[in-house]
Amino acid sequence: MFGVRIHCLQHDPAETPGSILDWAKRRGHDASCTLLCADGPLPLLSDFDWLVVMGGPMNVYEENRHPWLKREKVFLRAAIDAGKAVIGICLGGQLIACVTGGLVTKNPLPEIGWLPVRWRKEALDDPLFACFPPEATVLEWHGDTFSKLPDGARLLAESAACAHQAFVYKERVFGFQFHLEATELLLRQFTAEFAGDLTKSPYVQSAREILAHPEYIEQNNAWLSAFLTALEERETHRR
Repeated sequence: MFGVRIHCLQHDPAETPGSILDWAKRRGHDASCTLLCADGPLPLLSDFDWLVVMGGPMNVYEENRHPWLKREKVFLRAAIDAGKAVIGICLGGQLIACVTGGLVTKNPLPEIGWLPVRWRKEALDDPLFACFPPEATVLEWHGDTFSKLPDGARLLAESAACAHQAFVYKERVFGFQFHLEATELLLRQFTAEFAGDLTKSPYVQSAREILAHPEYIEQNNAWLSAFLTALEERETHRR
């Protein structure tokens, strides 16, 4: 095992890397973070091995409201072109799709809460995703989605309300629409800060329903840990 230098791009103070930092600490990896909404400094490409792009309440096309999105997109494209391993969660996955030629639009319906996604057989045959069952209950919290995947991407998972739940782009870049990293603290921050998202809709749960399942939090964190460990092992063999 080698030490992985992980850098996280954070878009909102409430949407931290959560259990990703716990995994990095257990595995002896260094992790750093840029808070983009506070105009935090971006690292040099040579300063990190993996880039993790977090979620956020903004949309990829809101550059007028959030000017830092422009520099983030340039930086993200450069990291992908440099061959970095990149993991995007929710908004992060949408940003990956945006800078690689995909399309991000409103999903037909918002998805918020503990909802099932179906993994494709070809995804489950990949050692990176073999830890997941064919249908997995995950934490969703999104209104937009990567509605068109970039050329060269493979669809990994889907759900009843959202056709594209996860994808891999050219083997080292991953986009997840859902939040496997969420801890109990993160969920309490989400339900407090983003309470306005919890409108009446077929795929939107109440704050009480979302907070009532510590077993789902534990399972999601375990799946994420298994994925990250499998990625770490694969990256070790690449060296």
